[in-house]
Amino acid sequence: MDTTPFTSPHYVHGYSADEARRLGDQADTLAALLHAGTAYPAGGRVLEAGCGVGAQTVHLLDSGPGVHLVSIDVSGDSLAQARARVNAQRPDARVEWHRADLFALPFEDASFDHVFVCFVLEHLKDPEGALAGLRRVLRPGGTITVIEGDHGSAFFHPESPHAHAAIGCQVRLQAAAGGDALVGRRLHPLLAAAGYDDIVVRPRTVYADRTRPALVEGFTRNTFIAMIESVREDALAAGLLTRAEWDRGIADLRRTATPEGTFHYTFFKALAVAPR
Repeated sequence: MDTTPFTSPHYVHGYSADEARRLGDQADTLAALLHAGTAYPAGGRVLEAGCGVGAQTVHLLDSGPGVHLVSIDVSGDSLAQARARVNAQRPDARVEWHRADLFALPFEDASFDHVFVCFVLEHLKDPEGALAGLRRVLRPGGTITVIEGDHGSAFFHPESPHAHAAIGCQVRLQAAAGGDALVGRRLHPLLAAAGYDDIVVRPRTVYADRTRPALVEGFTRNTFIAMIESVREDALAAGLLTRAEWDRGIADLRRTATPEGTFHYTFFKALAVAPR
């Protein structure tokens, strides 16, 4: 089902095949960390708001195999990739796909038991408005789960101001596009302003060192550093760093994924309830 018009946010990481792979690596590496405690009962109607390429969709289906999942995204190309991913990995799943705008949801009031939002608010100019719209389609007493990162929580060894400057480029570019790479710390006030009750926000921390090679590879290298590297051309074009400064920052960031390095990052996971 298509609805128009679509308010497509600027996705600062782009829509390349490399980005689709990065999202898959991120979802698979962090599945246990991010999805722990999220299990929807069989028969429940769940809205996945902003499914992207379906990287999180397959994990939602793992934790709620009997749900009626409705996955939406503003990008038709991303929806096609999501459908293909789910068909290949969870062919028996019950998923309904819609191309839809978060700010003009094509659903009746109180038509979902649960809503799941992951790595979406960071890209929106009006995250509070999006959350309020999602509350409209959530039944009284229904739950919303929101997961977001916060680039201000990245710290590492060896310490490097050059690496922080490279990360700062991504934060600044996302802000210029109307998003917020630091949105994780805002989840509680955003949900409260959007009218939700019983809000609980908890940090989900990733820490990687040589004793956790899967996290070093899957998160530090293939998720975080790859994400920062993806904005190189935009950062240079905007004059945020010189080419030499950028290269030094990325080189230092890569050192955090060596046997001598460590890396820390915090995601925030919120659970809230639509007013009864």
